[in-house]
Amino acid sequence: MLVMETIIHNHGCVLSSASFIDVVSLAGGASDAFVVRILEGAGFIGLRVRHGYVFQRLLVAPSSISELARDLGVTQQAMSKTIAELTSLGYVEASADPADARRRVVVLSDRGHGAVRAAREARRLLEARVIGVVGAQQVRAARETLDALLEELGLGQRVGAREAPIPLPSD
Repeated sequence: MLVMETIIHNHGCVLSSASFIDVVSLAGGASDAFVVRILEGAGFIGLRVRHGYVFQRLLVAPSSISELARDLGVTQQAMSKTIAELTSLGYVEASADPADARRRVVVLSDRGHGAVRAAREARRLLEARVIGVVGAQQVRAARETLDALLEELGLGQRVGAREAPIPLPSD
């Protein structure tokens, strides 16, 4: 059971008790930090939470920087910077589109796919730990509640299609 006398929410406000949405927000940030720590420990250095949104899009299909920027709701300049960073870290590769040499497409590299596998394993580990504490039935019920929250926020279908936009403000 979560007991919090005073917490500092991720937006800096001090709360005397945590609402459901506060707990969701805090748990999301803490879960993301857990995954990043696991990735770093596995040698996947330099990754940030926002990179995961790019990875999710590239798992669907190779994309141009313009397509990624549009799909994720950021400027082309911001996406160009992100892709340059991910390329220098070895997580993505860009090459000429075989159908149109003027267009460059971005794909996950083998290292990028390895990071995806490691992140999935970290999430499975964390979920198994929670199941060990509260049981599978409670986790299923929580998942249903969180799915309803995503629907309420207009993200239900977008998450399923790997089209969730980068939350603002991003990290």
